[in-house]
Amino acid sequence: MTMPKTSDHQHAVVESALRTLATGQEGLNALVEALQNGLATPFRKAVDAISAIKGRVIVTGVGKSGHIGSKIAATLASTGTPAFFVHPSEANHGDLGMIAPDDAIIALSWSGETAELKGIIAYSRRFSIPMIAVTSRENSALARASDVVLLLPPVTEACPHGLAPTTSTLLQLVTGDALAIALLEARGFTPEHFRTFHPGGQLGANLLRVAEIMRVGDQIPVVPPGTKMPEAVATLAQKRVGCVCVVDDSGKLVGIITDGDLARNLHRNLAETVVDDVMTRAPKTIDPDMFAGAAVALLNQHSISALVVADEGRPVGIVHFHDLLRVGAA
Repeated sequence: MTMPKTSDHQHAVVESALRTLATGQEGLNALVEALQNGLATPFRKAVDAISAIKGRVIVTGVGKSGHIGSKIAATLASTGTPAFFVHPSEANHGDLGMIAPDDAIIALSWSGETAELKGIIAYSRRFSIPMIAVTSRENSALARASDVVLLLPPVTEACPHGLAPTTSTLLQLVTGDALAIALLEARGFTPEHFRTFHPGGQLGANLLRVAEIMRVGDQIPVVPPGTKMPEAVATLAQKRVGCVCVVDDSGKLVGIITDGDLARNLHRNLAETVVDDVMTRAPKTIDPDMFAGAAVALLNQHSISALVVADEGRPVGIVHFHDLLRVGAA
């Protein structure tokens, strides 16, 4: 039988977590200060060096630095900078052939003395492949051999024994993120590019255009001004999108009738009422080029279930919450 944890134990667990977060925050503050001072110049050089290559970025590291390196490579690749991770031990057994003269290398080692990196370091020097070191020791073997050194500030690990890489890997991670975003912005990477690299999952769905999802043609519920409410209600029930567009002779949207409008007007004799007396004028509309994720945000913001897609004031489609749910954007 498991004994219940005491309140003292539970308090200690939370305090431990808070200490870890505080230590990480101190490390990040030190990195911000470094970037505002001496680290700024090598950081710019690193971005310029990567921007200048015709090949790919090779990220490498061992242990926890290697795990961080894998994530950095994935982030670079997904934001427009072709990159992949090469394990230095495998590099010493043939994977050096994956690195080409047109590439650049980002090598992560907190100490800068990781023995497994010697093969990649020697290879980069032999073929003049630009190498960017991410390390905390300025005079380390890695730093001395590199073209650009991103010197991370000395920090205290959250581990009470000072052994498990925690704050140090956090700094490596955010440095990689900072490089990826700086390169993204320098290249003018757009949401369209994101969509190319992220076709799957909710991110890909959010980057779909409304025009690719919306209901069009006969699926759009439309009635002219002056239509009696029973006819509008019949159209509302038939089309089943939760609204009816009121469109004038020129094709312009002049109003919309929703389920909510009906509920608010139940006290009236709707059989003798026309849509002009019930409709919401100047309804919320969206552009067909808007992203699906933005459409979801609008639906949530205004607590509505459907939006009219309009082009120059004319309804060209209807996008319902269920349409966004179907493609995975909601």
